[in-house]
Amino acid sequence: MKILYFAWVRDKIGLDSEEFDLPSEIVTAGEFIEWFKTRGDTYAEVIGASDTVKMAINQEYAGPENAISNEDEVALFPPVTGGKY
Repeated sequence: MKILYFAWVRDKIGLDSEEFDLPSEIVTAGEFIEWFKTRGDTYAEVIGASDTVKMAINQEYAGPENAISNEDEVALFPPVTGGKY
């Protein structure tokens, strides 16, 4: 699995991306989030802001019920805003 970090999520974790094998029992984005928290205090803090941090799987917004696998690309990022009126 490839995971990409953007904006303050990237700054907090200190990496642009990581690649790793997802445990075989993880099959939903919600399970991924729970597993992600176990990777360390910084990861738990970042994903603990889950009302702020958004997730995309293969460039599509994802909720906890979405399927996830080792072949996926996951992105974690804050809500996107900006632009001018």
